Amino acid sequence: MKERLFVSEASLSRFAKKCGFKGYREFIYRYEEGFFDRTEETKFEFEEVIQIYDQILKDTVNYVNEAQIKHFCELLANARYVNVLGIGSSGLAAREMKFRFMRLGIIMEALDKSDDMKMQAVILGKEALFIGISLSGKKADVTFSLKKAHQAGAKTILITANNEDEFPYCDEVMRVPAFKGLDAGHIISPQFPILVFLDICYYYYYHNVAYRSSELHKRTVDVLSEE
Repeated sequence: MKERLFVSEASLSRFAKKCGFKGYREFIYRYEEGFFDRTEETKFEFEEVIQIYDQILKDTVNYVNEAQIKHFCELLANARYVNVLGIGSSGLAAREMKFRFMRLGIIMEALDKSDDMKMQAVILGKEALFIGISLSGKKADVTFSLKKAHQAGAKTILITANNEDEFPYCDEVMRVPAFKGLDAGHIISPQFPILVFLDICYYYYYHNVAYRSSELHKRTVDVLSEE
């Protein structure tokens, strides 16, 4: 090592002592020990993943508010333009929402670029509905665009796991369950509680709002199955 670094053995020893070790040999030993610990495989306990999914599903029951779901679906049905806003994993959920609800005849646009969100927010007016998706409720591009849309006279909805802040610029705040670190996606997909909520809304809309939904759904199934 000393030859590769072009230093004396005494210099290496002094360096190790300044780092809190008795000498250079202890420094090397601790370094290699730490490297071994980092490369050792951790025990695979998949049950933790299943438990988190199960807990979110159970918590969702406590978050579902039928009056809110009804209002959410009514806003969808009455809007001429529907834009769903989301960044990152929330953007993926926005695209999934667009795909699902378009099959029921709702013309919906999923926006995941900052400039697109802001421009649409000020261009569209009272006939528009803007749905923002942000687990933290603090995604600047999403909240800024919702505020601008609200000022322009559009209806606004926020889907979030933030139970602390108020969002006065939203006509509805649809809250979903979460746990610490969910938005970082360390264990399960951050989209999961959002997708569960959207499935509930889709089910309600299909059965209670869209009188043409059955025929539209059949037609979309038919066209997607065609070669």
